Amino acid sequence: MTDTVETFKGGIIQHGKCNDRIHLIKLGSDPSMTYPRDLICLAKDNNYSKIFTKVPEHLGPIFAEAGYVEEAFIPSFFSGKEAVVFMSFFLKAERAEVNVLDMENMMDIVRQRNETKTLPLLEKRFSLRKCNKTDIPGLVEIYKKVFASYPFPINDPAYLADTMDSHVDYFAIETDGKIISASAAEKDMDNKNAELTDFATLAEWRGNGFAQILLAQMECDLKKQKIKTAYTIARAISPGMNITFKKSGYNFCGRLRNNTNISGRIESMNVWYKSI
Repeated sequence: MTDTVETFKGGIIQHGKCNDRIHLIKLGSDPSMTYPRDLICLAKDNNYSKIFTKVPEHLGPIFAEAGYVEEAFIPSFFSGKEAVVFMSFFLKAERAEVNVLDMENMMDIVRQRNETKTLPLLEKRFSLRKCNKTDIPGLVEIYKKVFASYPFPINDPAYLADTMDSHVDYFAIETDGKIISASAAEKDMDNKNAELTDFATLAEWRGNGFAQILLAQMECDLKKQKIKTAYTIARAISPGMNITFKKSGYNFCGRLRNNTNISGRIESMNVWYKSI
């Protein structure tokens, strides 16, 4: 079960029961002042429990007036100039309830890690490269094994092909012709930012620092494409990816409560960013 991506009054949204929410992926160029409330009406009609939006800072007040609350903030998000505000509206009280202590205990572990300029070495038996369409079966295989659920249908070959054609660069580490670790850079070329996402390593190959190696390669590639800001949305209770981004010089900038259906349940997510 995956959610639907479609246009809604000039914007692009994803919505459905998988994540039990509306996700405003991108506002239209000239949104109506009633847009925040239009989303609330749509959410009520479908009995969703959350609306999650990413809006330019100057439009934040019209969402706040409608009852949305800020959950994260990334400066210089739009073409290195204007900030983005991650704002959410909760339609059910329980969707906003989280165990803050567990997440803060995890973050205490993360905060103890310092940025490192030294990458783990990639042994000669491994190779790292950008993917093409011949790699789609291997990507599907690894994503099916690693994720019990995911907010986007990354285990669907058609979805991977479509996104590869349009705005997503996929990367892989392989050995003996088999993909054992993968990641993706979802680019917004108009606004010169990219979400670094879809990190997956087969269980038997974890502990080799593959995520940090993939992250560094994606940053290098994105710089060549004139991307200015990179960010990620990582599981709030899982130290692994949070540590990876902390060690790679990313800044923690907020937490999205009960936001994403990943690995079999809806979880809170941490937001990290870096100017590249």
